[in-house]
This record gives sequence, C-alpha cells and structure tokens, in this order.
Amino acid sequence: MHDEVNPRSDAALHRPLQAWQVMLGGICGLVLTIGLARFAYTPLLPAMQAQTGLNDAAAGALAAVNYGGYIAGALVAAWMDDVRWRHRFYSAGLWMALLTTATMALSSWWPAWALWRFLGGLCGATGMLLGSGLVLGWLMRQGRRPELGVYFIGLGLGIVVSALGAKWLSAVWPEWSDQWLAFGVMGLVFFVPAWLWRPPVPPAPAAAAVAAAPPQLSRRWMWTMALSYFAAGWGFVISATFTVAIVEREPALAGQGAWVWALVGLAAMPAVFLWDRVARRLGDIRALMLAFALQTLSIVLPAVSGSLLAAFVGALGYGATFIGIVSLTLALVGRRAPNNPGKAMARLTLSYGAAQMLAPVVAGAMAQATGGFKGALWLTAAVMLAGMALLATLPDEG
Repeated sequence: MHDEVNPRSDAALHRPLQAWQVMLGGICGLVLTIGLARFAYTPLLPAMQAQTGLNDAAAGALAAVNYGGYIAGALVAAWMDDVRWRHRFYSAGLWMALLTTATMALSSWWPAWALWRFLGGLCGATGMLLGSGLVLGWLMRQGRRPELGVYFIGLGLGIVVSALGAKWLSAVWPEWSDQWLAFGVMGLVFFVPAWLWRPPVPPAPAAAAVAAAPPQLSRRWMWTMALSYFAAGWGFVISATFTVAIVEREPALAGQGAWVWALVGLAAMPAVFLWDRVARRLGDIRALMLAFALQTLSIVLPAVSGSLLAAFVGALGYGATFIGIVSLTLALVGRRAPNNPGKAMARLTLSYGAAQMLAPVVAGAMAQATGGFKGALWLTAAVMLAGMALLATLPDEG
C-alpha cells in the first residue's frame, strides 16, 4: 500500500497549475503587496494624523517615499532579464509585504515609518510588475487571451479589504498601531494562496520560443505612452493617498471616509472586465482615452461639491477608471514585448512611479498652504487632460 500511495502524492505535488489557480494566486498577491502594503495607509491616515500629530506635508512625504520604493522596484524589474530572478524577487515581495505592514506599528518615529513605507513600495512593484508579467507570460505560453483584467481584480479587492478592514479595526482597536499590526496578521490569509499558486518559471524551450517574437516598441511610441502614464500616475496617487482625508474634512461627511474608499474598490472589481470589453470594441488607445476622460471628471467632482453624493460618485468613477488605465496600459505594452513583458511594463512604470513620488508632495504642500485639497484636485485634472491629449497622437490598437 505504501508503494501505491507515494506515486500518487508525488504526481499531485507536480501537477500543473490550473488557470484559476494562477489567477487566484496572482489576485491574492496583489491584495497583499498593494492592497495591504500600500493601500492600508489611505484609510489609516486620519487616525495616524489624529493620534500622532502627523501633518499634511509629512503625510504626503510618506506617500512619496512609498512610491520611491515602488520606483526603485520598477528600476530593478526594468533591467532584470532572467525570469528565474523575476520569480525570486516576486516571491520575496510577498514576504516583505507581510513584514512591512506589521512593522508600521512598532514606532511613530517618522524616519522609521519612511523606511517601512519605502520597503512597502518596493514589494508593491513586485506584485504590480513582476507578478503581472509572470501571469501574462503564462497566459501567452498557454495560448490564452493575453489580458490582465481578471488579474487586476486584486487591486479593487485590496482597496475593499483595506477600507472595510480599517472600519472594523477602528471599532475594535482604536489605536493606529494596533490596526497596522492587525493588517499584518490579516495578510496571512492572502499570503498562503499567493505563495502556493505563483506562476511557475517557464521551461527553457518555452522561454526561447517566446523570445523569438520580436518586440514592437518604437522610441516615439514608448515615450508618448510613458508621458501619458505619468499623467495617469499623478491622477491615481492623489486620490489613492488623500481620498479618505478629503472626505473626513467635510463637516457633513465626517466618519464616511472608509465607506467612500470601499466604494473605490467595489467599483474597480467589476470594471476590469468592462475595460477589456471596451478595448476589444474601440481599440486600446481609444479605450484608454475614455478612461482618462472619465477619471478626470471623477477627480473634479469633490472639488466642485462637498456633498456626500459628489464624494460617492467621484469614488465610483475613480475606482472604475484607474483600474482600466493600469490594466489596459500594462497589457498593451506587455503584448508588444512578448519576450519579457515584465521588463517592458517596468520601464513604462518608471514614469508612473515618478508621478507618484512628485504628486503627493505637491498636493500635501498645497493642502498645508491653503487648508484644503481643491487646488490639488484641479491641478490633477489638468495633468490628466494633458495625458489624454498625448494618447490622441498615437495610432490605435485593434
């Protein structure tokens, strides 16, 4: 009987992963590396400011440091050719996401926070760039449709988990440090499937076959996409960093910030499927321009009105559009560089990361000087319109 059981268990250990496992593992990896290691900061920011005296400028600087880590990770990914090292770096990012989330609770010293936020940004890049590149490469090797809409459900789910988690934790443990520690423990739920169902390293023959496909990235195309993606990064980070803080400062909306942030995630989750369908019908570039236009409107709404309706509609619009911009852009550049999609995505993301470093500092300083975020929101809308104009100069992708 012993001889009959062992071969079966050995075969089970080496059984190829199914598509649902690769996708679910990737989704959980995004929830961990982005939803918790990055997005938990947004709903926890008001408590951190109220209990530690963290001001707007320092809060914006922490967000910029986080994106400094993200751009450092993108730089590493942009020059990483060996798929085995991309896989190892992604795996390390899953562990790092757990640790950096929990260690935020250990001190209220700003330099310590900055270190953990930097490392959290680094592991965020592993989930967004290396994880998505590994999944896209696996899809192409399996002959499946090379789209990342399903994978990026993890972004929306991560926002929902961070928002509802913060709402519940604040009622149970009012201390900001306890909430960070609890988020670190919560991350274990997502770590296990993310670790077990990582996209496998491709065998050498498959990697060579994909490498034979020539890249289709002209210098002009790449620069134009990079500049438009800079605008998208600016639009993304202002809302990602300050949405809850903006809502909580409206007297009529006090206490509603976490629910508004949850709406962002709820809107993002089904939107990933919608944007894949829109791109099939309109083409990638036109779909991106539509997403830019709608996101600009969602950014302007809270600047025009302080009502709860404007906050909710703006949150829904932001959640439904930023996810489309990210997924369409990364899938588009990944398809045009099939030999190493993660590397191409990382190079494009350097501009996104640069905006994410600059925008929170500018917005935080503007809010500190004026006492509100309206000026920063109008500036963000102008940057988004410039990005949309750049997209209009590119030939569309069918």
